[in-house]
Amino acid sequence: MSKAAEVLANSRKIVIKVGSNVLAGDDGVLDRSRAADIAHQATALMDAGKQVIIVSSGAGASGAGALARLSRKNDIHYKQALCAVGQVELMLAYKEYFAQGGRPVGQILLTSENFADEVSALNIRNTLFTLIDEGVLPIINENDSVSTREFSFGDNDHLAALTAMLWSADLLIIMSDVDGVFNTSPKIDPDAWLIEEVMDTDTLTGTIVTGGTSSFGTGGMDSKIEAAREAGAYGIPMLLVNGKRRNVIADVEAGGRCTVFVPQ
Repeated sequence: MSKAAEVLANSRKIVIKVGSNVLAGDDGVLDRSRAADIAHQATALMDAGKQVIIVSSGAGASGAGALARLSRKNDIHYKQALCAVGQVELMLAYKEYFAQGGRPVGQILLTSENFADEVSALNIRNTLFTLIDEGVLPIINENDSVSTREFSFGDNDHLAALTAMLWSADLLIIMSDVDGVFNTSPKIDPDAWLIEEVMDTDTLTGTIVTGGTSSFGTGGMDSKIEAAREAGAYGIPMLLVNGKRRNVIADVEAGGRCTVFVPQ
């Protein structure tokens, strides 16, 4: 059994972060088939007795499909309005696909200010536990329509790490558009090789070349490594997997490719 498969098998409370680059098709619009695949995978985990929270980006991509005229405007207020429209579309998609497995969903929209305030953070934690106790799958996203730069997460990798820590998760899974951490970008260098296990994120950052962000996301590899560092400080391991591959979690369980960050 691979280390990643072992970590997954031993984890009961799992946070899954889904990036915009996973949910957006080549046209920048929500790919509903990927949303359906993610719902199928999360349902399979819950059917196996695990508890799951999803941190999902994708409001912008969903809004672009629903209201194309807003997606063509670069003003921040239009972008925030687009996310307001898109968040509804995103949740409708998740509601539909999770309902196929008999799982109701609940939406939580947050800003970093909510985590900074002790009372607010406690309320978030209590809400998460209550939803899960009642069999409801929490789906979390940044409240993009009201977030300011001061209180923005910048990317949902950080939000996912904070959620994992607040909930005392056993595992954080980040779904991106690559198989894991490579020594250099596999999109540029055909000879790039996958780093399957990371014990020390500080050493890692000094030995690899990281690139920028994707076309549809705000977080690059640096933000994912930082999320692993944050979660690891609380003893929470992290898997970085390719969310564009169908049934990637089952593939990891069978020994498939990914990067596992193991806290020390």
